[in-house]
Amino acid sequence: MRPIELSERLGRWSSGRGPLYVLLAARMRRLIDDGELPPGALLPPDRALAGALAVGRTTVVAAYELLRSEGRITRRQGSGTRVAGVPSGAAVEDAPVDPIFLDSLESHDDGVLLAICAAPEDPPPHVAEAYARIVPELGRITGDIGYYPYGVPVLREAVARRYAEYGVPTVPEQILVSNGGQQALSLLAHTLLSPGDQVLVEAPTYPGALEAFREGAAVLRGLPVGLEGFEAAVRERRPALAYVIPTYHNPTGSVLSPLARQRLARAAAAADVPLIEDEVPADLGFPGEPRLKPLAAYSDAVISVGSLSKSIWGGLRIGWVRGPAPLITRLARVRAVHDLGGNVPAQLAAAHLVTQLDDLSLAHDLETRHNHLHALLAEHLPTWHVPPVRGGQSLWARLPHGDGNSFAQSALRQGLAILPGAGLDVTGAADPYLRLHFRARPPDLTEAVTRLTTTWSTYRPPTTRVHPRPAIAI
Repeated sequence: MRPIELSERLGRWSSGRGPLYVLLAARMRRLIDDGELPPGALLPPDRALAGALAVGRTTVVAAYELLRSEGRITRRQGSGTRVAGVPSGAAVEDAPVDPIFLDSLESHDDGVLLAICAAPEDPPPHVAEAYARIVPELGRITGDIGYYPYGVPVLREAVARRYAEYGVPTVPEQILVSNGGQQALSLLAHTLLSPGDQVLVEAPTYPGALEAFREGAAVLRGLPVGLEGFEAAVRERRPALAYVIPTYHNPTGSVLSPLARQRLARAAAAADVPLIEDEVPADLGFPGEPRLKPLAAYSDAVISVGSLSKSIWGGLRIGWVRGPAPLITRLARVRAVHDLGGNVPAQLAAAHLVTQLDDLSLAHDLETRHNHLHALLAEHLPTWHVPPVRGGQSLWARLPHGDGNSFAQSALRQGLAILPGAGLDVTGAADPYLRLHFRARPPDLTEAVTRLTTTWSTYRPPTTRVHPRPAIAI
């Protein structure tokens, strides 16, 4: 691609706050993710692009390096800088699997088993029952235009009571209702981050959070699961934000101990670093597993994010943020710009469902499906390392050789779409991993393992590393 052509596509990339290289990387990131810069596209050399943009060469080099660290581009001496996805000289049909979550959320009748999205496959009967209960409530509404940027009061009250039950005194003014947990993360990123800000994340972690932070042009720094080494990283990086999944971590299923929770929460408070606690998987424990206190029980520096998408149904787009009242007000202002408020009937129904979360009997079904998948993997793929978990929705499987991206590409040819680990880890250490969820019905889990086994029997790792395009998966 000629420098002047890329310059034209970039448009007014330098408008905004933050270092020029971060703004340039943010604009190029959007072009790559939107497909305007397709996989394999050759980008201009550093000096040529710098001349076309009238900036210093170091600005272009720094932007390229940021995109390279995210896996969006590759830089090789002799073959130039290319958009990741098609290795230099490779055929288009050998491009890696691109598990863009918009595709994986849709229903397909093409025979492909979608093992990317870990979510309930059906709404439980409680959803229809809750909607039936609110019909009279809707009939009694008068003098109400229906816009609630903070969320319907009755739902804010129900969520606040639930936090209080788990040892976190909360008032409704500390709750903002969102259209799912993903919107909650996006609102927080928009409110708390400026371009170039550093964010500490676990490696690996939920990829939807990574994309939300990247949309804010943040620089992501990975730490081991549980944010091990947090205090040293704060001293070195001076982050604007940190993000952790302490209970039934996505994707590893690990649970942070009470002592580790207390230490992390208090360290964040001492460093004055806002800490986002993702509690979306917290209700997915197996029978007999205790419900641990949220991190917010130990510090006011913790901002909690919750959702009904994993415990009830993804189609019920209800999430929330718990935080200091001034932050909730800021979030509501941002949220009002986007959609003025959420779906009132859905929030009224959710107010009933929140009070029933502990009685929905998810635990036994989750454990049964976990045990079914884990046993099949142990029997048919004994060389894989797949630790069992005690809650959550996924197994974190390590391949004995090869990498998750090329294996996922091979699995797709067998009619199985799976999520490679590389897109979940900003450090690049998860290349040999796959996230395998157990939310599907047992017959589908059995068929998935059959296709995994068939794929593994013929799989040969490529001689050239396959680079994924960053993607969101749930």
